[in-house]
Amino acid sequence: MIDVLSTIHIQLNDNLYLKDPESSDLGKRIVQGSVELINEIGFDQFTFRKLSQHIGSTEASIYRYFESKYKVLVYLSAWYWSFMDYQLAFSITNVKDPQLRLERAIRLITEAVDKGKHCQHMNLAKVSQIVNDESLKIYLNREVDQVNKEGAFLPYKDFVGRISDIILEINPSYEYPHMLITTTIEGAHLHRFFGKHLPRLTDVKKGEDYIFDFYKEIIFKAIGKS
Repeated sequence: MIDVLSTIHIQLNDNLYLKDPESSDLGKRIVQGSVELINEIGFDQFTFRKLSQHIGSTEASIYRYFESKYKVLVYLSAWYWSFMDYQLAFSITNVKDPQLRLERAIRLITEAVDKGKHCQHMNLAKVSQIVNDESLKIYLNREVDQVNKEGAFLPYKDFVGRISDIILEINPSYEYPHMLITTTIEGAHLHRFFGKHLPRLTDVKKGEDYIFDFYKEIIFKAIGKS
């Protein structure tokens, strides 16, 4: 499925950047280099100076595309959720049973991404890891209200809304569909992190997709379906 989606060109809100990084080879190198460097050293240690050295360019050239490293993280998150929304739409097309559509959605938001998968020039596993480890820094930031007004979170909102609509199709009286899905997404990120670094805070089961199994049980029970 991802191999088909890898041909899709994702177009993002132009408020997310100063100059569209997809418009030039340098812009693509800036984004790709950011993904590689944030994965390697973490967002806190990531700087435009280090990025310029990593890609063999200058800090000034990077500032022509993004005004801050925070905006780079916002861009990567928006790109990821746009891709996830495409992937979700593709996976549930022509699936009539809403419970099966919901199960596919749960699997999508809880499974780890294959390290060999790419879309455009992005390594999906690395972008997913950044969202998994760093995305809370987008929300817990003084600029959050402004970037929200600029539409930075629309891809995430659309993705959550699409799955929430499936829940309401199954149980129209359920009162907390968006809360349930965002809790699942952020919880899945957290438990994947715990599984890798703090396993005593989760329940890793080797050979089993334990995060998917847990949240599938939580969601279907919450909406009144066993």
